[in-house]
Amino acid sequence: MIKRNFTPFPILTTERLTLRQLSTDDQQDILALRSDPEINKYLAREPSKTIEDATNFINKVNEHIQKNNSIYWAITLAKTNTFVGTICLFNFSDEKNSGEIGYELMPKFQKQGIMTEAIQEVITYAFQWLKFQKIVAFTHQENHHSIKLLEKVNFLPSPETHQEDPGFNVFTCNSSCF
Repeated sequence: MIKRNFTPFPILTTERLTLRQLSTDDQQDILALRSDPEINKYLAREPSKTIEDATNFINKVNEHIQKNNSIYWAITLAKTNTFVGTICLFNFSDEKNSGEIGYELMPKFQKQGIMTEAIQEVITYAFQWLKFQKIVAFTHQENHHSIKLLEKVNFLPSPETHQEDPGFNVFTCNSSCF
């Protein structure tokens, strides 16, 4: 069984990044991230349209963290505290000791190795601290950048299919990923 307790919130750091909890101070960045057409291109969600949408999202995320139902990090550049994206673990399965990973990165910060660095840190956290046996990722079959990222960090294509949308590929990672 997965032991989850996200209090205090686990701040993760790498050479270039700090992964920290979202706050309402991030509302403008969350609005920009969740309203960007390029980022939302492959996601089945309604884009954020207002600061209120962004604030409501942040509050909802933090409520889930308090209940230990998911964990969601803001990805910031360590030297400047610049918000560049988000990464999360959610859809936990106690029976399978597993969870799902999701991530998004502002377009101007893509192709710099930032998400590779962030995802590797979150994978390590999931296996070492949460004792996951498996992490699952779903990505649209046309989202070649996300597929390439998952392969780079040792996720493997799964024979499973996404039950709700056959246009999504399923990738899995076990403890050999990190």
